[in-house]
Amino acid sequence: MLDNHLKTQLQAYLDKLVHPIEIVASLDSSENSHEMSSLLNDIANLSPHITLSEQRDADERTPSFSLNRVGSNLGIRFAGIPMGHEFTSLVLALLQVGGHPPKVEPEVLDHIRALQGNYVFETYISLSCQNCPDVVQALNLMAVVNPNIRHTMIDGALFQDEVNARQIMAVPTVFLNGESFGQGRMSLEEILAKLDSGAAQREAAKIAQKDEFDMLIVGGGPAGAAAAIYAARKGIRTGVVTERFGGQVLDTLGIENFISVKETEGPKLAAALEQHVKTYDVDVMNLQRAEALVPGDTIEVKLAGGASLKAKTVVLATGARWREMNVPGEKEYRNRGVAYCPHCDGPLFKGKRVAVVGGGNSGVEAAIDLAGITAHVTLLEFDSKLRADAILQRKLFSLPNVTVVTSAQTTEVTGDGNKVNGLRYTERASGDAHNLELEGIFVQIGLLPNTDWLKGTVALSKRGEIEVDAHGRTSVPGVFAAGDATTTPYKQIIIAMGEGSKAALSAFDYLIRSSVPDEDKVAVAA
Repeated sequence: MLDNHLKTQLQAYLDKLVHPIEIVASLDSSENSHEMSSLLNDIANLSPHITLSEQRDADERTPSFSLNRVGSNLGIRFAGIPMGHEFTSLVLALLQVGGHPPKVEPEVLDHIRALQGNYVFETYISLSCQNCPDVVQALNLMAVVNPNIRHTMIDGALFQDEVNARQIMAVPTVFLNGESFGQGRMSLEEILAKLDSGAAQREAAKIAQKDEFDMLIVGGGPAGAAAAIYAARKGIRTGVVTERFGGQVLDTLGIENFISVKETEGPKLAAALEQHVKTYDVDVMNLQRAEALVPGDTIEVKLAGGASLKAKTVVLATGARWREMNVPGEKEYRNRGVAYCPHCDGPLFKGKRVAVVGGGNSGVEAAIDLAGITAHVTLLEFDSKLRADAILQRKLFSLPNVTVVTSAQTTEVTGDGNKVNGLRYTERASGDAHNLELEGIFVQIGLLPNTDWLKGTVALSKRGEIEVDAHGRTSVPGVFAAGDATTTPYKQIIIAMGEGSKAALSAFDYLIRSSVPDEDKVAVAA
């Protein structure tokens, strides 16, 4: 199951085990059980600290396996073969069950231990989902730290009957004690905040006590991270306030144009950005959404949680989000057939009919990927021709189970009240209306800047982007901006990083000049 290179790497990790581990597998005669058995035997043979037993358990999903510390009762189970993006989740679970300390702040661990009551979590994932491991790893850690917490990772492609019965159409989807708990990427801190209603109020009170920053960066994506590093290196008091560190990069699968790095994945890059920022003296305030900017000699940023922060300069790096179609039915059926991440949610539509809306690179790439999973893909493009690169179009048109419709205006998403059952579109040339019967719709029509909260404060373009000059300056003195939220052309990670660095340097220059007394400025000018 594991190649020799992977075995060597894994053995180096397993040498760090402190406590003996027992793996108990519930298997049958299926091919999936055989594959799981092969994986678990490979793991058990790499460490004398690991024992493996097979026991068919009618009360547990099959195939599945539990991880436990000998003499303890830890609640971690994998219902599925955790390869792909979830292999890291398996390795971390083995280390943590085996007593290797997690890289988590002590106060967070104390928060987990203090949770009262019984919590049984179930997380439905797909092995191609780059958002799922964060959730799986967070809940596994909680199960190791608190014996009242149980967690099972469930591969939706392997347990399709459950997916259909629970009408799961997006991953990760988390259930707590049998009830829906959440969908999409969630960090450990976000999960704890949902379980502990008082956490947000305590955090807001802590933020309200913070002193004024020399530079406050709003946003934790590539532009914000670069700005924070450049600011901190100047030795000034620097803060980052962000809704989720990493931003849109967290939702990006393959990255092959980041110069000097041949290929990487969004979540890996986001983790590296956060780690780099935290090597400096930067106050990172995660899970905080900015909702108002108040200009002045001291600039104020008001947060949704009720707290506010003050700074001498501000760099806005709020990035962008998926653009929606804004047609009837889209919001009603979001995560119930309407999806925005084909890599994450595609496996849930195995053997079904789906549509992709959008004919740029992202739309055509999505259609190509989905064609290998689904029964049929219909790609709809508003323009009279596709806008994707020629090499992608050649691949698309070579696929037998793909239909391309251009000059098509999507007008409505239809459903049965629970999930999507179709899409309506109009031929722009003739005006003829059509209805497609399908089970899934993947929207790939670009991005919108996260600037709604800035309307009426800084100058925005017709597209809602923050207007900036060559130095990253906005229309408000002391306020700078960078990245996908601005009018800077070409929304690329490497460009956002450069613009973030430039905005921080410009803000630092502003700080120096604004600190010079007026009489000295006159003398210098003379």
